[in-house]
Amino acid sequence: MTNQENKSLVEQFWRVVDSDHSQADSLARYLHPDVVWHGHAPIGDLNGLESFREGFLAPLHRAFGGLKRETHLFFGGKSSGRVDGTGDGKMWVTGTGLLHGVFANDYLSIPASGRPVSIRWGEFCKIEDGKIVEIFFLLDLIDLMQQAGHHVLPPARGKDGVYPGPAAADGILMDVQDDRVSAYSLQHIRTFIFDGLNNYDQSNLKSMGMADFFHQDVKWYGPGGIGACLSFNEFELLHQQPWLHAFPDRAVQDLDALFAEGQYSGGPGWSGVKATHTGQYLDCPATGNDVVFNGLDWWKREGETYVENWVFVDMIHLFGQFGVDLLERTRSA
Repeated sequence: MTNQENKSLVEQFWRVVDSDHSQADSLARYLHPDVVWHGHAPIGDLNGLESFREGFLAPLHRAFGGLKRETHLFFGGKSSGRVDGTGDGKMWVTGTGLLHGVFANDYLSIPASGRPVSIRWGEFCKIEDGKIVEIFFLLDLIDLMQQAGHHVLPPARGKDGVYPGPAAADGILMDVQDDRVSAYSLQHIRTFIFDGLNNYDQSNLKSMGMADFFHQDVKWYGPGGIGACLSFNEFELLHQQPWLHAFPDRAVQDLDALFAEGQYSGGPGWSGVKATHTGQYLDCPATGNDVVFNGLDWWKREGETYVENWVFVDMIHLFGQFGVDLLERTRSA
């Protein structure tokens, strides 16, 4: 199948997920019977179509009434996500945006508010032979908690509740893109991730060369608990410095996928970054534990720099590795 056909498949799949979530036969038109779904903690991995339906879809729709999807980014491409320059060569489609609904019933023990919420979502789908065979999916549960009045982390250093679509409103790529632009975007993001981020010398931020890749007015849209940084200076001061203080040896590993279309690129990484927790992070003192990060990223390139970056980190999963149950904090508040 072509990239355009794959995007059409995923678009139709999302329509079924949004409107006909209880019908296994409808899902079977798009999902492989042995589909593997990797999701936010505490759900984790679900194996098989029925497990996906019962373990994720049904609880989501029970908790949130009248869900409506708003999509900010939508594109696809062939993966090349390994440090050594290779990849599985599989075709992927991704999207992110907001799910709007009413928080009517508790979700994953988060107490319902009965009020409208807008939930940040991100998804990457791998496609083989006309079926979705693997999905990486995150909801921003910290941001959801905040909207419901449950503040389980200290106030974010960045700006809470800021997660817009692209400023140019050009992130939904329905038309065929220039292959030369897409190929350059993939080369560029690989250089940034594997040759830039991994060059940190554990003392000087400039060793990463971030200023060569991020525009001075970059908009970095981080997850709940971290917040948005609306310039390169804010990014370094409000996110990067505290992050590298806590995890100075962090290093990007092989990613589950990395691809680009047009000026956009993105990738999921379950254990995509490994580190040692040697400094305080937010309200958690250093544990000395080895940790991994489950995350999703999307970037928009203009010329030689990135002007926007949308970021998910599974904070429930991360803090669980510190021995801290953030969901328990909602129950005991």
